[in-house]
Amino acid sequence: MPEVFREFGFVFFFYSNEGQEPMHIHVRKAGGFAKFWVEPIELDFAKG
Repeated sequence: MPEVFREFGFVFFFYSNEGQEPMHIHVRKAGGFAKFWVEPIELDFAKG
């Protein structure tokens, strides 16, 4: 999983093989995680 960057303990990354999903980014920090659509910027899901 390629990491885009780290900031304040958040890790932003993507998976290169997620099929036909629109462009999005995954974020994790301290056991929590989220997925955001990029255009338009919108939270898809979050846990923790």
